[in-house]
Amino acid sequence: MLVGAGVVLAGGAVAAAVTVWPGEGKRTPAGAGSTPERTSVGAAATPPSASPSPSRTYPLSEEPRTVPAVREHEAARGPGWKPADGGRVVVRNAALADEGRLTAGELGLDYAGEAKPRDGDVELALTGSGKSASEAYTLTVGDGRVRIAAPAEAGVFYGTRTLKQEVRGGGTAPEGVVKDEPAKPQRGFMLDIARKHFTAGWIEDRVRELGDLKYNQLGLHFSDDQGFRIESTSHPEVVSEQHLTKAQVRKILDLAESRHITVVPEIDSPGHLGAVIAANPELQLRNAQGVAASGAVDIADPESAEVVDELLDEYADLFKGAYWHLGADEYRALMVSNPEASYPQLAAAARQKYGAGATVADLATGWLNDRAKVMRGHDRTVRAWNDGFFRGGSVQPDTSIQVAYWTGKEIGARPPIEYLSAGRQVINYNDEYLYYVLGEPNQFVYPTGQRIYESWTPRVLRGTTAVPAQYDDQILGGVFAVWCDLANRQTEAQVAAGVRMPLRALSQKLWDPGKPALGWAEFRELSAKVS
Repeated sequence: MLVGAGVVLAGGAVAAAVTVWPGEGKRTPAGAGSTPERTSVGAAATPPSASPSPSRTYPLSEEPRTVPAVREHEAARGPGWKPADGGRVVVRNAALADEGRLTAGELGLDYAGEAKPRDGDVELALTGSGKSASEAYTLTVGDGRVRIAAPAEAGVFYGTRTLKQEVRGGGTAPEGVVKDEPAKPQRGFMLDIARKHFTAGWIEDRVRELGDLKYNQLGLHFSDDQGFRIESTSHPEVVSEQHLTKAQVRKILDLAESRHITVVPEIDSPGHLGAVIAANPELQLRNAQGVAASGAVDIADPESAEVVDELLDEYADLFKGAYWHLGADEYRALMVSNPEASYPQLAAAARQKYGAGATVADLATGWLNDRAKVMRGHDRTVRAWNDGFFRGGSVQPDTSIQVAYWTGKEIGARPPIEYLSAGRQVINYNDEYLYYVLGEPNQFVYPTGQRIYESWTPRVLRGTTAVPAQYDDQILGGVFAVWCDLANRQTEAQVAAGVRMPLRALSQKLWDPGKPALGWAEFRELSAKVS
């Protein structure tokens, strides 16, 4: 609590007063310094020494209003900062040139490159080598300028997003210091471009949107039963008529990199390969009666692995990011009551490879491990859907494969706690909150931003119940997924509108999973202003 403060006298003079900070045992003359307060927003503070007029005082600054909200703000007295004629963006490190040019263009400022900052400028700086995995940043507004500093380029970029929203929302970045970083390292949006073709321009718009909301991953599920949507040189026969060229993909990747977003590709296997099978019918899995298993390749046939691995190798050269999604869900041979009886050739192959007691599930797990080995050869961290992991068996998934947990509806469903208690890392794709399925088939309902905002956290992996807090560090983050099961039920524009508020709500809860300071109506109003 502020015990004493400067008092404005007749004629505009400011009388000296004494400020007492509880517990600090200090007495500081008001106006003696401009250091931001170390207390929470709303506590009083000493005015800065650099006020534009000795007869003028400023109220204590309010916390920035952004999406997601900043984690910490040290309030201060001062006019804040807003773009003005002559203002520049300067960088202290050449590596920040892209962030500098982008921010200058967005704020209507000049980009001055590596230069000494002056009044009215925005300064971007690295506090380390730039190679840190940290996404933290510090944004300081004072003395008529802004300084954004971070250990790595990503943090600097996120600081520029905060500044952009501050200016967009109120015209002025408030005086003081923001210290900010995300709670979760993986914050993603996944798009099913296999069942529905999305134009490159639409995807680029989503990349820009994701960047402004501080997401760092874009998933592209580009192969499924209904289509294969990226140009291929190793297997051009599998590519659908409507597809993205590699040149278009490279442009998306370049844009994503500039926004510090990693693209996570997915070629789902051994199920969901209908488009590949259509061009290679000899790979089709058939049961004991000769009936084809939709979308499934015969994993007892070495040619199936050969084709899939050739595709994995090809696209590893296109997508250079650190992560890869292997799929592994809904393999038809494991969606029947007795896989060994229904698919005797798979049972025989399992026993031959893994011993007398091996099962079809063991063979499928071996397939997953083999594909993971291929991608580790490309230095990728891999993930797979939770229904591609099976309880028991003589073969277990490699411990390095991250679990993309989406459902508890599969046969033999395993609760999240089984993966977590085994020490596995998990990414939250909870279909109760984070699945936007076009046409709402199979009892899916379009998720709302309000429901995510008010009742979801990264620990709510299945249904509506959170796992114990002790597992929080193993939950790497969350992904909002658009699935196009009924592709024509929504246009691109409708999808963009439908995911708008869920994406904003999720960005808030992945950045800070605690109860938000704003109610939903306030958050929705703020989102309309700043993002």
